[in-house]
Order: sequence, then C-alpha cells, then structure tokens
Amino acid sequence: MREDTIAQNLRRLRNDQNLSLSKASELTGVSKAMLGQIERQESSPTIATLWKIAQGFQVSLSALLQEATCTEGYEAVQFPGSISVRIVFPFDAALGVETFEITLNAGQFHQSQAHVAGLVEDVYVLSGAMEVEVAGQKRQLDQGQGYRFAADQHHAYRGLSAGAVFLNIHHYGPGPY
Repeated sequence: MREDTIAQNLRRLRNDQNLSLSKASELTGVSKAMLGQIERQESSPTIATLWKIAQGFQVSLSALLQEATCTEGYEAVQFPGSISVRIVFPFDAALGVETFEITLNAGQFHQSQAHVAGLVEDVYVLSGAMEVEVAGQKRQLDQGQGYRFAADQHHAYRGLSAGAVFLNIHHYGPGPY
C-alpha cells in the first residue's frame, strides 16, 4: 500500500480545512490516534477506514488514494487481508464519478458500510465470477455482467472464482466532492 500517498493526502486535506486531529476525528468517526498513525505512516488503514475519512472530509475515495503528481498508470493498492483496488479514472468533479478496478480472491468476502446518501455504484465483471449482496439480496455476476445499486446502504462482494476482477464505478450525488 502507498502509505506515504495516503498520509500526504490526509495531512493535506486536514490542513486545507484547518482541522486539528481532534476535529478530524469528530468528522470522520476515526480515532484521533488512528488518524495520527496514518499521517505518520505508522498504520496501514483499511478500505473501511478510508471510506470513513473520505465521507467525513466530503471527498471522493480517490482523493485519498491518488498521488498528487500522477495522471495515469495508477498502481493497485493491496489492503492487508482485503481487496486490491486500482484507480482506473480518478474522481472527475464535472461528472461526479470515479472508477476503480477491484480484485477479489476465490471465497474472499468484502463488506462495505453504507456510503454517503445518493452514491450509486456500478459493478461490471471483467473476469471470473462474483456475488454482490445489497439489502440482503444476493446476485451472482459472471464475466461481462453488470449491476447498478444504491450504495448508501450496506453492501458486500464475494469472489466466486480465483481472481474475480471487476470495475467499480462510483456515481456521487450533489455535494462538495
């Protein structure tokens, strides 16, 4: 994982909004200690922690993952014991959208908390097979199949084959993202 990129982005966002670690903790629901550890690169945040930070700061997920000087050829971020995420298209404010490529191992389960109100996700399977669960309803998707759902509710992904790879497109509703 690019802890240095995440640390720099978190520090920049906090400084841009003139926030102390305490205030940032209040906004994000992430402890002051954890935020400090992330900024000092002493801890690797989970994808769930990054979502909390993004939502608290009212920014896109790619605002935390994207290197400031990178405009193409994004590296995948492997979250320890979790999914691999690569930015395909970083957040575009004019379109209100960002696109990620996500890899799941066979049997791997990733649960996502509800995102901000109005966020819609598109899932499109590039290879392998996976299952998407939204509001208790499961849907199997094979290569070449897609599914759109409201992501402002709990949802989950499960890899049904080795190396299930899918595009995950986030459509943000109105907001300061």
